[in-house]
Formats: sequence, structure tokens, C-alpha cells
Amino acid sequence: MKKSSASQGQGQSASELISKRIADLGGWRGKTLSRMRKLIQQTVPDVLEEWKWMGTPIWSKDGIITTGEAYKDKVKLTFAKGAALKDPTRLFNSSLDGNVRRAIDIGEGEEVDEAAFKALVREAVALNSARKSKPAKSPAAAPTKKAAAAPTKKAAAKPAKKAPAKPAKKAKS
Repeated sequence: MKKSSASQGQGQSASELISKRIADLGGWRGKTLSRMRKLIQQTVPDVLEEWKWMGTPIWSKDGIITTGEAYKDKVKLTFAKGAALKDPTRLFNSSLDGNVRRAIDIGEGEEVDEAAFKALVREAVALNSARKSKPAKSPAAAPTKKAAAAPTKKAAAKPAKKAPAKPAKKAKS
């Protein structure tokens, strides 16, 4: 497991801050977050642990895999690109209406299928890696969206004039 390169807080690494958060939570929430962290680390041994957004544990590899938050009644794991992931076992049970993220809410006494969770983490890493490895398009090869959408000088010069409407003919009596 990689540790975040930047020190966080008072000289503590992100990994140390996450461990402290888990210890401070205690009880079922601490155990649940600890278990999910361990599953992530087993699945992605070189995962980068980060501490962002005023104290949110983040696990990354070529981009964010998931965040881990603890609330009074649940531990929430939010997958940054969850909407793009296959979830045949339907682990995602929260944030289902969004276009990008998906989350797993784990309540007290609930267990998450270990194999299904690891598969989801692997798929998130693969998606991040695939997006990172795509070569950038050269400007000469393809126009940018902005350039493609810009009107040509002829089209932008003046709108076409419409012929004036002719008055309606009066009906003969």
C-alpha cells in the first residue's frame, strides 16, 4: 500500500489519519470501515490512501476508486465512477440516480459479499487505468468540440432574409 506523498494534518500521513479515524469511530462503524479498507488493500496492494475534503478517507489508483465515510447509522463507500461499473450482485444500494457515482451503504450488522466487493474494486481500478492510458488526441488529428461547434464565417455573417409575407387575398363574393 502506498501512502499519500503529502503529509496531512500535523505531520501525519493519510494512512495514519485513516487508522486514527477508524480507532476513533470504534464499535461497529470502526470495524466495518477497517474491514472494507483491508479488502481494498488486499485487492489493490499498491493502493494510494489519501485524506481529503476535511477528513474523508480516499483510496486511489490512477484516479479515485472509492471514498469511505462513517455516519451515525451507516458506513458509506462511494465509488467515484460507479455508474460505469458492472454490478451484477447489486452491491450498490445508494446514489443510484446519479450519472457518475454509486455508493454502498452498510448498516450495523450488515455484511458485504467479499468476493463481489473485490470484483467491484478491481473493475474500478481497470476503468481508471483504461482512462489514464488512452492517448491524447493531437490537435491536428481531430478538431476540438469547441472548434467543431463554431460556425463558419459565411454562416455567421448574416442570417438569411425571409421574404415579406404577402397579404391574404380577399375572397370573391
